[in-house]
Amino acid sequence: MYRKQVLLEKLKEAAASVLPISLIVLTICFVLVPVDTGLMLSFVLATAMLILGMGLFTLGAEMSMSKIGNYMGAKLTKSRRLGLILIVSFLLGVAITVAEPDLQVLAANVPEIDKTVLILTVSVGVGIFLMLCMVRILFGISLRLLLIVFYVLVFLAAFLSDQGILAVAFDSGGVTTGPMTVPFIMALGVGVASIRSDENAKADSFGLVGLCSIGPIASVLLLGAIYKTQPAQAESEAAAAITNTVALGRDYLHAFPEYLKEVTLALLPIVVFFLIFQIVSLRLRKLPFLRVMVGILYTYAGLVLFLTGVNVGFSPVGYALGAALTEGWKLWLLIPLAMLMGWFIINAEPAVHILNRQVEDLSAGAISARAMGMSLSIAVSAAGGLAMLRVITGVSIMYFLVPGYFIALALSFFVPRTFTAIAFDSGGVASGPMTATFLLPFAMGACEAIGGPERIVSDAFGVVAMVAMTPLITIQLLGVEY
Repeated sequence: MYRKQVLLEKLKEAAASVLPISLIVLTICFVLVPVDTGLMLSFVLATAMLILGMGLFTLGAEMSMSKIGNYMGAKLTKSRRLGLILIVSFLLGVAITVAEPDLQVLAANVPEIDKTVLILTVSVGVGIFLMLCMVRILFGISLRLLLIVFYVLVFLAAFLSDQGILAVAFDSGGVTTGPMTVPFIMALGVGVASIRSDENAKADSFGLVGLCSIGPIASVLLLGAIYKTQPAQAESEAAAAITNTVALGRDYLHAFPEYLKEVTLALLPIVVFFLIFQIVSLRLRKLPFLRVMVGILYTYAGLVLFLTGVNVGFSPVGYALGAALTEGWKLWLLIPLAMLMGWFIINAEPAVHILNRQVEDLSAGAISARAMGMSLSIAVSAAGGLAMLRVITGVSIMYFLVPGYFIALALSFFVPRTFTAIAFDSGGVASGPMTATFLLPFAMGACEAIGGPERIVSDAFGVVAMVAMTPLITIQLLGVEY
């Protein structure tokens, strides 16, 4: 009975996340851009699948991934063996990131890099920086110092890297901190922070998400330096696949086996890792163990539904609308529409509400969940508008990221350090499933219509990075105010 109530609550959260975007899309289709009836039916079915998939997935992640993070974090701290903590953190970081749905969606949309190569590269980046997070918590290293050092190194590498892969690299940092990894990383951080008894231990458990998002940026930039791509051919194939998906509406039943296999391979590492840990060290009792396993099954079912709905019916409509809105005077509607979508995307993001409540509790009510929510809404709305401005004008993403991160890091000297940690965590949490599944294809469709397939990687990608960056500024400004 209790589980049924929780599932209903998760389904309501998922509906609140998906329906506003769906209603905006339907309004655009009826008023501005008429689309094929078959495509519309495909989109409506995909919306239902996304709601059910996200509901099951978030319930499953709460029952399994958060619990695994808590159990392992507590067990590792009891061992007090730094080497073991670092090795397990790395392996967990890699395993959990491979299964991140936002990363799966992004990797499927990047035409220049093989999907598996990109996912593994990003996962290794998260694993390495999760190790760094554990060192920071255990030794009380300043988060501000680490952020400044690593962002300076990242931007130096960015200026030396292939300009075509920059946006993909910064997007990778945003999508890795999604509904799978955020609860897990935060739970692991709280577990490891419990080893310290000083007053700053609890506050130091914040900032893990922000730090872990740097790893994928650095690893993808490194990949860009050594990985040989064939841009023109790959991009044309990707565009053709999307066009065919829109035209034919793809048979959902035909797509299911593909995503069943894909999700099995994605979840297998974390399941195997947990079972080994259970046998060797954890030894949970029967009931808690079964709850985790049931949670994993919910996660599996939710991921299959989510990815099928996204790839078959949801993202293609975003792509088609983006392309159609570039005709004539409609072009300038891209900016306000993206801002409107950004406002609703963040308002309806379940992980954001969790973070807002945590901040309200940590600050003893000094920072209300409402104030946090408003700050994030303004930030993500602005990010959507700026991302579409890039699509229209072709301005390099570095003109936005360099000053944006400079302001964010400069503000860290004027706000309490907890605010800096919360702000950088907020950036990761804000770039949730709806950003990768709809705003990114929306930008890709517009980019191809304006400048051809060759512009997609350089100008369409970067939407997630913009959404991840703007909260760093607005939340710290909120800290200055308080």
